Amino acid sequence: MSKSNIDYCVESVMTTNIITIKDCALILDVLNFFKKYHYNTLPIIDSKNEFVGVINEDIILQCILIGSVPSATLDLSSSIARYMGDNAGSIMDAHPITISKDISIKEAANLMIKHSISPIYVVEDKKLVGVVSKRDIINKVYTKESQEE
Repeated sequence: MSKSNIDYCVESVMTTNIITIKDCALILDVLNFFKKYHYNTLPIIDSKNEFVGVINEDIILQCILIGSVPSATLDLSSSIARYMGDNAGSIMDAHPITISKDISIKEAANLMIKHSISPIYVVEDKKLVGVVSKRDIINKVYTKESQEE
């Protein structure tokens, strides 16, 4: 019996060459990162190279638009704190959803759908070891099915 395409471990699809930024990086450095790399999210690490959070485009928009977005659409207290922050650590989401590299891509996909997130971060011993996007999973399933035809 062959292994189902969605039963493969996340390790088989995760990207391991990950660009990160330190939590002490200035906001201007964060903005330059988004401009240079065209990513939707940015993983944040601390001085011990431990994964401590993530900054996404929503956070950047909240910082930029704090004065012009109706408060009903934002958690105003966290938006103000983010707006007043001066480094990546002060504006990041310190509680991103993470997974281990041995869970199935089906479980990872379910988490992404349930929480409306992509990518999802693969962490081992507090270290960021991989990133998996919805596209990574789709490509794995599609490639595997194409090879079996």
